[in-house]
Amino acid sequence: MNLSITPKRLLVVVTAFMSMGMSSLYAQEHLGYQTPPEEIIELLDAPVTPSVSFSKSGDRMLILERPGYTSIQQLSQPELRLAGIRINPMTNGPSRSSGYTGIKIKNLESGQAEPLTGMPAGAHISDYSWSPDESHLAISITEEKGISLWLADLSTQKVRRLTQPVLNEIYGQAFSWLSEDKLIIKVVNPDRGAMPERPMVPSGPIIQETSGAAAPSRTYQDLLENEFDEKLFAYLMDAQLMVLDLSGSMEKLAEPALIKSMDISPDSKHILVETMQKPFSYLVPSYRFPYNVEIWSVDGSSTKTLAQVPLDEVRPTGFDATVTGPREVNWRNDKAAELYWVEAQDGGDPKVEIEERDIVYTLAAPFTTEKTKLAATSLRFESIDWSDEDFAILNERWFASRQEKRSLIKPGNPSSGKKTFIERSYSDIYNDPGEPVMTTNTYDERVLLRKDNKIFMTSEGGSPEGSMPFLATLDVLSGEQEILWRCQAPYYEEVVKVLDDKGTSFVTRKQSTDIQPNYWLVNTRKRIAPIQLTNFEHPYPSLKGVEKELVTYPRKDGLNLSATIYTPEGYDAEVDGPLPVLMWAYPREYKSKEVAAQVRGSKYEFIRLYWGTPLYWVTQGYAIMDRTEMPIVGEGEEEPNDFFIEQLVANADAAIGYIVERGIGDRDRIAVGGHSYGAFMTANLLSHTDLFAAGIARSGAYNRTLTPFGFQYEQRTYWEAPDVYFNMSPFMHAEKVKTPLLLIHGEADNNSGTFPIQSERYYNALKGHGATARLVFLPNESHGYAARESILHTLYEMNEWLDTWVKNKGASE
Repeated sequence: MNLSITPKRLLVVVTAFMSMGMSSLYAQEHLGYQTPPEEIIELLDAPVTPSVSFSKSGDRMLILERPGYTSIQQLSQPELRLAGIRINPMTNGPSRSSGYTGIKIKNLESGQAEPLTGMPAGAHISDYSWSPDESHLAISITEEKGISLWLADLSTQKVRRLTQPVLNEIYGQAFSWLSEDKLIIKVVNPDRGAMPERPMVPSGPIIQETSGAAAPSRTYQDLLENEFDEKLFAYLMDAQLMVLDLSGSMEKLAEPALIKSMDISPDSKHILVETMQKPFSYLVPSYRFPYNVEIWSVDGSSTKTLAQVPLDEVRPTGFDATVTGPREVNWRNDKAAELYWVEAQDGGDPKVEIEERDIVYTLAAPFTTEKTKLAATSLRFESIDWSDEDFAILNERWFASRQEKRSLIKPGNPSSGKKTFIERSYSDIYNDPGEPVMTTNTYDERVLLRKDNKIFMTSEGGSPEGSMPFLATLDVLSGEQEILWRCQAPYYEEVVKVLDDKGTSFVTRKQSTDIQPNYWLVNTRKRIAPIQLTNFEHPYPSLKGVEKELVTYPRKDGLNLSATIYTPEGYDAEVDGPLPVLMWAYPREYKSKEVAAQVRGSKYEFIRLYWGTPLYWVTQGYAIMDRTEMPIVGEGEEEPNDFFIEQLVANADAAIGYIVERGIGDRDRIAVGGHSYGAFMTANLLSHTDLFAAGIARSGAYNRTLTPFGFQYEQRTYWEAPDVYFNMSPFMHAEKVKTPLLLIHGEADNNSGTFPIQSERYYNALKGHGATARLVFLPNESHGYAARESILHTLYEMNEWLDTWVKNKGASE
């Protein structure tokens, strides 16, 4: 029988499916969508915890209600996949977005929470934005035939329509406040005409040509393929900027264009606009297409082109590579109208040795003078945190060494140079000083919250006992850090908003293993008890008795590893004996053994579920070994992937040894699984060990020659490291797999490198060598699964596989 398949044609393809003593079956199954046990369905359908957003002063909170999983019918609506973007042509917006279903506004002083009223029934809120004076909220709502803008008056909690469904949300932000009573909105060009129709007969062959210049690029999905795709993409991107007042009156601003982004200057007199240009590319996504950087005056009096950025097809290899010419053009947050941007001095090539790798330039309104050099970096420019003319923080990073630097610069006196006050590995969580706390200035822009030379920082607070977040000040001159507040056991609590300039009043998000995250008002100066701001209920009553434990154990070379173990309610290893185990993991690369050995996560975090978690099976009598650390280390000039297989096997062997020695796990009944790179890991473990009873690999890549210009954190190309690509590819070792393997993949996967053909070809290789395997393709699903039917079927497949090959292993023998 010919078993060649096309993912779009089938829901489920079954290969070598053996069921408890039955002979092998080689056939296609048309099961329809199936469901897992009721305990798992109940957990999947649990209420989704709302998101929150705070006003600038922290006196009010938006409670944003989130929807459950979408339906396969909704997911199957028309979708265009163009230039790396997935578009709903009916709405001129993204085809896949979650959004919100409702908004409540809560006064933190009174504790009252009132819903916004007047929105259409079943509203799908795609975006929102506070007005500068926080008296209104602009809300975009996706309707059947477009996206409209609505206005909420926060004094009355009433919502009214501002526009018809005309917004263009395909690319970038579609609306932004210009002042308390006006917005700039991006709408579909009203004069663009009818959508192009695909020609019945092609106009000619599709031709691409290279003239000798090396143009390596990673493997991208959903690229343009022909002239019609180009026309369709340009049609959908065609947009017009409008000035909209609160009465709903609109005034045209400049001419229509393929608008990539817009950003209003702090003084609201100018708009920085990026407009996409031709030629488009069939090799790279739209964010690497040519574009112009333009400055438009809000009153329409002038338009100036700051830069013409060419097509970014030809770029050196490596994650530290970048483009030549201006990049990352932005407004300074601390000035009325001054731009800054970056230009590489090394041709964008990380292999070039040079003292000043990037230079940051500035240019102030009216943008007629020469650019001014603000600062230079020895690593690659990352960002700038602004404060004022005497204080800003320049951030730079270098991927190859995992190094970061943070330096104090004085924008008003560039010749004073920079003072580096942090230089470290950004993978090192034990010594992470944190991220700066921001506030808003008179321009309503985000700037550093600081007191003289001290800035406020929030950190994860990594430690050998797990993460314990803290709030601190950091003196950028002396380097001294003072911790103002730290999370205390048995809670995992983190600062989410600082309310004063002393760091004594702030809002935290507090949780514990069986306590749902909620928000609290804390005041350390007044020494009053924290006040609970939200009362979100526990969404998973059936998990309240589950035991969670953060554990550490050594690898055979002495490297410290960690994992989080979950066991069923009331389980006692001495009384109940060892359980079947589901081990879930995702490998990570490190340049330091010391950093790789650090404990990540917290034993006090709430047991939070999502569609892809392995924790559902704790309700089915399994022990779960989640976030099982799988570090791959290559120090100095060594690359981590040169040791991928041997370290991966050592990690798995150590994890199994620990859970078996504890009496929790049955050595003969342990499954391993993962998603994406975790799927790649799973297939490799089954190729090179016999440690496991079964494997589950979701949406992975298995043949690295199909991603020849780099993958994950591998910077070398296939031609530079052919042995690495071969040895790390499970496809090349399919003949070694003797352990049952379940493969699941979304047939519309858009992730770089994980084409559905990866699973199809790997399945065929397994089948050809007599392996026991099952391949499931999910129609219309991307790299992460969205439709409730698809997710339930995925959980069904996983449950059946685990029960057959793990829990009941040997039951029919």
